Amino acid sequence: MTVAGSLDRRYFMAASFLSLGLGAAARGQTTPPNVPGGPLPPGLPQPSETIDLWPGGAPGQPVKALVETVQERSIDRLVTDRAVFGISRPRMAVFRPDRPNGAAVLITPGGGYRWVVVDKEGYEMGRWLAARGFTAFVLFYRLPGEGWAAGPDVALSDAQRAMRVIRHRAGDFAIDPERVSAMGFSAGGHLCADLATRFAAKTYGPVDAADALSAKPHSAAPIYPVVSMSAPDAHPGSRERLVGKAAAPAVEAAHSPHRNMPRDAPPLFLLHAEDDDAVPVNNTLLLRAAAKAQGVRVETHLFEFGGHGFGLRKAIGKPVEVWPELWRAWARTTGLAL
Repeated sequence: MTVAGSLDRRYFMAASFLSLGLGAAARGQTTPPNVPGGPLPPGLPQPSETIDLWPGGAPGQPVKALVETVQERSIDRLVTDRAVFGISRPRMAVFRPDRPNGAAVLITPGGGYRWVVVDKEGYEMGRWLAARGFTAFVLFYRLPGEGWAAGPDVALSDAQRAMRVIRHRAGDFAIDPERVSAMGFSAGGHLCADLATRFAAKTYGPVDAADALSAKPHSAAPIYPVVSMSAPDAHPGSRERLVGKAAAPAVEAAHSPHRNMPRDAPPLFLLHAEDDDAVPVNNTLLLRAAAKAQGVRVETHLFEFGGHGFGLRKAIGKPVEVWPELWRAWARTTGLAL
């Protein structure tokens, strides 16, 4: 293991050690309304603020009120892995850098559209980005299987609104509104790719001045993404929760980003491990082929080993651990990172 890898492992172990007891306290408990994802361990960079997306409340409320719940999924005492569901107050947790580089990244964590995985694919990435000058916004998005009127478009509505709110408030964060990118993981990778291909889709009615702004990301990085909603490539759980088991072919197509690629889609950074046993690597290949067919810039990295859901912590000690720096180098070529 490299020295850097050893330091990273110690960082994650120390960070998780500080949060011992959080899982037991949070499992099955509701989240305080002003705390994104439940209490955070001391001693770590924490979100500087939380931004609600919808000033009058999220549109299309379910008939039965949701109870936001945090569940600790980890069985390792040294690693926390919180997942949040029942989200009725869509919001962004903000990680501000000490020295902003003028760029922002909207992070959409995964969770199979069952929940939002806030640590492994959210806060940890937010801290990594903020340490390198990016202002990071971790999105707590609504889940399509929880009764929202927008159905399969509900998470996309939150992602579109988030991009517009970030741009509207760019001056508050020393951000260039033209340099707001997106990054997502697994089902959050699907949301990221959906945003990159259907940024102009009208999924909700305007609520304020922010909605006059574009939802198109400067660039997008779907990481080991769910893409196809059709067999044999669809991730069964994500597909069922997004479009339903009996979805018609037209509905599958409407929610498969590779089948909705416009010529003006933003540049894409794609990453997948070929031994992914949850989301077949062909999902990334389908998205790449669609981008190429439309003349959209795309960079693709495939790794022999890595599995699924590696994020930062599970990539340590493997060749795939270089992926964040590959993304950062690519981001420079797009003008995101100057």
